[in-house]
Amino acid sequence: MNQQKRQAIFDRLAKATPEPNTELNYANPFELLIAVVLSAQATDKGVNKATAKLFPIANTPEAILALGIDGLKVYIKTIGLFNAKAANIITLCSQLLEKHQGQVPQTRAELEALAGVGRKTANVILNTAFGQHTIAVDTHIFRVSNRTKIAPGKNVLEVERNLEKWLPKSHKKDAHHLLILHGRYTCVARKPKCPACVIADLCEFEHKSIFE
Repeated sequence: MNQQKRQAIFDRLAKATPEPNTELNYANPFELLIAVVLSAQATDKGVNKATAKLFPIANTPEAILALGIDGLKVYIKTIGLFNAKAANIITLCSQLLEKHQGQVPQTRAELEALAGVGRKTANVILNTAFGQHTIAVDTHIFRVSNRTKIAPGKNVLEVERNLEKWLPKSHKKDAHHLLILHGRYTCVARKPKCPACVIADLCEFEHKSIFE
């Protein structure tokens, strides 16, 4: 795939979704960090239901630590892996207070040093909370990048590197959410909605005709 086609693809995705953003509900970087940690192997809808009850009670590191691990579990017990996530969040809150004055750091290295935060979570925070041009390659982005041939790769890190290299400059900030939303609602895993796809004629998916 050449850069002219990539530019056209992202131009169309951006036109279809002018203000792409995460579907997680949050009001500040700390709330986003907690929501993203909770979202691992869980749906955004499920996380939003839990945080709608948690955040009015505790949306700072101090307030969550005051709940304690058992108190936190009461709010997140509907989310998968809630025991491990609760432990990580309690440790994460302590780390924020001890090392960052309670503020969410703005570098990947500092974020990845927090409990429960890996590269993907760090990239989400850097992009969504702080506007940095990072790409968090989840299952949707991995699938869309390989299927369309925008940035094929054998693993998530390879796809991330190729996206960083080939993304049109004009779309680097919003590419993360454009690709996630496209993968979540159009270029779905089992039966992609090719007839309704705004980039169908540009996509290089070799089995596209099966779904037309």
